Amino acid sequence: MKDIRMSRRAFAVGAVASTSVLTACGNGVGSSGAQTIDARVDATLDLMQNQYPNTAPLAQKANGMLVMPLVTEAAFGFGGAYGKGALRINNATVDYYSMIEGSGGFQIGVQQYAHVLFFMTEEALQGFRRSPGWSAGANIQYVISDQGDGMSADTTTATAPILAAVFGREGLLVGANLEGSKYTRIIP
Repeated sequence: MKDIRMSRRAFAVGAVASTSVLTACGNGVGSSGAQTIDARVDATLDLMQNQYPNTAPLAQKANGMLVMPLVTEAAFGFGGAYGKGALRINNATVDYYSMIEGSGGFQIGVQQYAHVLFFMTEEALQGFRRSPGWSAGANIQYVISDQGDGMSADTTTATAPILAAVFGREGLLVGANLEGSKYTRIIP
C-alpha cells in the first residue's frame, strides 16, 4: 500500500512541476492582457474557419465557444500543458480562461496547438460557466482530430452537447487530447 501512495505522490509532484515549468516559460499569450488574447482568438477563429470550413456552421449554431489560441504541452515522463483563451457568446468575449493539464506515462517531447470547444446546448454552456474549475471529459466529440484531419459533423456529433476542434499542431509530441484538461476563469 505504501508503494502505491508513493507512486501517486510522485505523479502528482511531477505533474505540478511540469505545469509550473510550462507556466513560467510562457506560451506566447503573456500578461499583455485582454486585448492580446482577443486578437489571438480572432486570428485562431479565422484560421480554423478558413482551413476547416465545416466548423463555420458549428460556430453559428453554438451557444458559445471557448477558444484557446495557443496551448503549449511538454513531457518527459511526466507532462503538462498550459494555455489562455476566451469564451465567446454571440461573437463577443464574455470571460477569459486558462487551461492546465497534467499527465504521466511514457511520453517525451513538446508541442503547441489551438483548440475550440463548441457548446452546442445552453445546458452545457451554463454548466461550464457555473463551474469553478471545469474539467474536460470523455463526453467531448471531436470534429477535427489532433492530426489536423477534417471530419464532417454527422448525426452523432450534431447531437453532442460539446464539440471540440484541435488543430494547428506543431512540435514533436504525439497526440493532443483534451480529456483531463481543467479550465479556470481568469482576469487577464
